[in-house]
Amino acid sequence: MSKLSVLNIKGEKVKDITLNAEVFGIVPNDAVLYDAIRLTRNALRQGTHETKTRSEVSGGGIKPWRQKGTGRARAGSTRSPLWRHGGVAFGPHMRSYSIKMNRKERRLALKSALAYKASENNIIVIDSFNIENAKTSEAKKVLNTLTNAKNILVVVDELTESMILATRNLQNVILLEASEVNTYDVVAADVVIIEEAATKKIEEVLK
Repeated sequence: MSKLSVLNIKGEKVKDITLNAEVFGIVPNDAVLYDAIRLTRNALRQGTHETKTRSEVSGGGIKPWRQKGTGRARAGSTRSPLWRHGGVAFGPHMRSYSIKMNRKERRLALKSALAYKASENNIIVIDSFNIENAKTSEAKKVLNTLTNAKNILVVVDELTESMILATRNLQNVILLEASEVNTYDVVAADVVIIEEAATKKIEEVLK
């Protein structure tokens, strides 16, 4: 891996760092990456949609008319899907959309997402995302100094109350601890800002 500059919150270079090639320098696996994104999006679906079949609609217990001799088509129930107030044929029913991925696939997907960001120079390493007075304006000023990207993912070593308060009202900014980093948020972000200590934790888990 090529060296990256470690910046402070003022955008000034502090030192250089070399990211682990086993995490940030692999050849991305698009198939596993797609499955991981699909898993996350499916987990967001409630799956509470429900329609009633002909057996679940109330009424219809009596045969509308006799089988033969009326000149009309045979009918056994007024709750047939062909009838008004009848049941729904092949309608949606309550279900879970969740899918499964094993641990190796999850890790490979996250490494693939990080590798894409690294190859596109969309990873910014900072020494510390320390915001003391917990003001949104200060967090916005820091982020504008580091990048002009619209969607930003900030990964820190450890969350503090001041960090949370300063960023919670910023649209399109996600703040996560290193242990909470996931494939979907990395892919969705235009730029990933990572604390130096957080990169070490991610590399330890994924390498």
